[in-house]
Amino acid sequence: WASVWTNTVVWVVVVVTLTLASSLALAQFLNKPFRGRKLLRLVIILPWASSVVMTTTVFNYGLQSDVGLFNRLLVDTHILEAARGFTKDPTSAFWVAVFVAIYVSIPFTTYTILAGLQSVPRDVLEAAHVDGANAAQRYWQIVFPLLRPAIAAATLINIINVFNSLPILKILNETPGYNTGHTTTTLIFQYKSTLGPGVASALSIVNFGFCLVVIAAYLVIVKPTKEVE
Repeated sequence: WASVWTNTVVWVVVVVTLTLASSLALAQFLNKPFRGRKLLRLVIILPWASSVVMTTTVFNYGLQSDVGLFNRLLVDTHILEAARGFTKDPTSAFWVAVFVAIYVSIPFTTYTILAGLQSVPRDVLEAAHVDGANAAQRYWQIVFPLLRPAIAAATLINIINVFNSLPILKILNETPGYNTGHTTTTLIFQYKSTLGPGVASALSIVNFGFCLVVIAAYLVIVKPTKEVE
């Protein structure tokens, strides 16, 4: 159980944190005018529009040691000396799952933050610029506080989605059984265990309570609904 809960916390915290950081930077870039911006926005949304099972399966086959295209690319570019079975080892499979979860979560989070960026009043930014505020000051003292509702919405939805990302872990975890492969969280543990539907249902209530605790802690610490002065 210690390994299960540790993996669960690491899974949720790492995926949500890196997704938010990556999406925040990407949204800033997409908010600037440049040639091909519409096409890039369309490309970015594709992982979110595609099936999670399909996307995960592509990564699963692409990382196979014998026929995987990703493995072949890593070997041909001399990043790896020899092909490696990333999904065969529990530790590397877990981090591959983390990467895939971030990959499929970035589009929605980016568009949510981008919507918040486009609602920032331009006249306020121009007034701050006239008053002598530099780019960093305008961002951290004006833009970022106004993004708090968008970031809060993206964070809460990501916590719920990532906590329940059973397909990613199921497809990429090729090591059978919890006793032989520790790449698991509470959900995948329920799925693979033979404890029966009664115990699985009880554990799902524990999952729900755990998710509520995480969201409540986020709301108390970050205070995303607090008015911006």
